[in-house]
Amino acid sequence: MQADTILVTGGAGFIGSNFVLQWMAHEPSTIINLDKLTYAGNPLNLAAIASDRRYKFLQGDICDRELVAELLITHRPRAIVHFAAESHVDRSIHGPDDFVRTNVNGTFSLLEEARAYWSGLDGEAKTAFRFLHVSTDEVYGSLGPTDPAFSEEMRYAPNSPYSASKAAADHLVRAYFHTYGLPTLTSNCSNNYGPFQFPEKLIPLVILHAVSGKPIPVYGDGQNVRDWLFVADHCEAIRAVLATGRVCETYNIGGQNELKNLDVVNTICSVLDELQPQDSAIPRNQLITYVTDRPGHDRRYAMNISKIESELGWRPKETFETGIRKTIQWYLENPAWIQSVLTGNYRQWMATQYSL
Repeated sequence: MQADTILVTGGAGFIGSNFVLQWMAHEPSTIINLDKLTYAGNPLNLAAIASDRRYKFLQGDICDRELVAELLITHRPRAIVHFAAESHVDRSIHGPDDFVRTNVNGTFSLLEEARAYWSGLDGEAKTAFRFLHVSTDEVYGSLGPTDPAFSEEMRYAPNSPYSASKAAADHLVRAYFHTYGLPTLTSNCSNNYGPFQFPEKLIPLVILHAVSGKPIPVYGDGQNVRDWLFVADHCEAIRAVLATGRVCETYNIGGQNELKNLDVVNTICSVLDELQPQDSAIPRNQLITYVTDRPGHDRRYAMNISKIESELGWRPKETFETGIRKTIQWYLENPAWIQSVLTGNYRQWMATQYSL
């Protein structure tokens, strides 16, 4: 009999760990978390549930097909939720190899083992099984200032090694349904922010630099636009897609918060000035330092969420104003977590990437 268990890949990363924590708080199922623990994976994210009998962590690589096959046979999950990915555009520009290996080859390996496992299921267990692939809005390319938001019917036009690798993975997931019948689902999300985000990404980077009085790097003219999605809202959307999404459908998930990068930075500085008015580095927006733009920097992303809203009844709960306050407060209240991730490798990366 199939167990009430789901397999999560990359569950020690930023979005994955938020998903695991939310799932454990609201769902009865057991979670098996398979994570390679690269630089962005952190077991401390999941310390609150480490001793929960419904949670099991295994360090391993999704490219290790023998390991994946053993996990599936042993734990017999009713679903796989696939977060594991290399996800930072800047790193993909400097070293695309890891992105192809993990995002393309890793997804292929996982699909192959999922197909073999699913093929051996019978009856209701086979019908109920789902493979949910978590992807990104970046596969659609870049929008002009007045272009309509990305819909699920938009053609793919990835512009970075990262987005190209995710696009390839999306296509593989779709092909495994159409060729083999594997019951897949895909979600494409906009820029996430919230607790546990590794500080190479814009929002935690700005918070940490603003708090410590360091220069705040802003690419180019700071006018690039992104749709910002609070990570807890994203996790609720994924749960909705897994529960009632139509097989082989794609669901766009966005926060409905289109903002220029410079406006995001200024908002963070303003909130920190309010929360820590005694700090000497005020106003913190004086720390903004413009740096050379990255190659192929997409100008604008925006997500049309009408499909997931109409079919699954999901909408984001947080505005950017409420979500960013919660995020800033979390970073202020968790200095031990911050120190645990600020390694020498991270500092070297910052020096190389931003010349700071």
